[in-house]
Amino acid sequence: MFEFPLSAAPAVGDLPLVFVDLETTGGAVGEHRITEVGVVEVAGGQVTRWSTLVDPGQAIPPFIQQLTGITDAMVRGAPRFADIAAELHERLAGKLFIAHNAAFDRGFLRAEFERAGYSFNPDVLCTVRLSRALFPGEKRHGLDALVERHSLVPSDRHRALADADLLWQFWQRLPTLVPAQTLAAQIERTTRRHVLAGDITDEFIETAPAGHGVYAFYGESDVPLYVGRSVRVRQRVRAHLCGERRSAREQRMAQLVRRVEWRATGGELGALLVEAQWIAALKPSFNRVQRVSKRDPADLNAAPWPFGGAVLVQEQDTTNGADVFHVIDRWCYVGAFPSAAEAGLVMDPSTERRFELSTWRILQGRFERGLRVQVLQPSEADDLASPV
Repeated sequence: MFEFPLSAAPAVGDLPLVFVDLETTGGAVGEHRITEVGVVEVAGGQVTRWSTLVDPGQAIPPFIQQLTGITDAMVRGAPRFADIAAELHERLAGKLFIAHNAAFDRGFLRAEFERAGYSFNPDVLCTVRLSRALFPGEKRHGLDALVERHSLVPSDRHRALADADLLWQFWQRLPTLVPAQTLAAQIERTTRRHVLAGDITDEFIETAPAGHGVYAFYGESDVPLYVGRSVRVRQRVRAHLCGERRSAREQRMAQLVRRVEWRATGGELGALLVEAQWIAALKPSFNRVQRVSKRDPADLNAAPWPFGGAVLVQEQDTTNGADVFHVIDRWCYVGAFPSAAEAGLVMDPSTERRFELSTWRILQGRFERGLRVQVLQPSEADDLASPV
């Protein structure tokens, strides 16, 4: 095994590093348990190695025993995870967590720490993702491929400390393989921060819609900064806050963000309508101002509503296949409902509607091209509408 001077290894600011690998009884966090933990800690100019077997409290499947060499007899009498939780948590806390397929290792540790009464939310760097970013021409990025490609020296494959040490070797190799500026940029881009901006955590972002929706960023004092839409809201929000910034404007906005909210819309049409409505209401500073031309209608007199009442437009949620019913009344987007019956319950034909130019722009062409609608109920449209 080789080891370069620490000065040759890439640094991530002043943040200490921990290279971590686990062995487990299987791949499901909810069902399986950890059998071994290996940690290579790089901090303060020192490299420290630590490992322990863990009694998983369940049988190790035969194929796992064959793969890792860890048997039921070996873990019998080893500490339970709860017994090592305090020491391991202190060893990992406040350090950049680096692992291969890091979501796997982080997920198991987070679940085990939670059972032991600890919160575990580190900044994470996955060496699979980093390898793909740095060497896009290569097809394979598993640990065996890294060993072969970069002449790493394995001491005992599929044992936790030995595999963690391979990641440390890979890390030391990188400055000899990649220009320093490129390496630093890709490390920053690949790292998933627990705190992304303000009080926004990675765990909070995980609750964002996986599919179509709209999101809004707010700065200090809840000042609206930006409204956007995406076919994958969760992915897009995370990219805004911790992805590669394509312009100085994006960088500036990301630095100002303190809060984010979102709404699932089911499909593209709903996302377009909600985005336009939010932009009109919030007037966020990073969105482009909608230009109004002399040919744009100002109210229902200039753009009569072509139906005898509010209409339903049906979309299908691309993430779960559920129907979504959008209600539009007199060029005003009312909202989305899971059924036509529920939409009908909230409608009141006497409700005053403000003419929304953005909704007119989005829908008028679609109506002319035959967008299928269902008229919900009659409305006294013209004389109840108020101008913009």
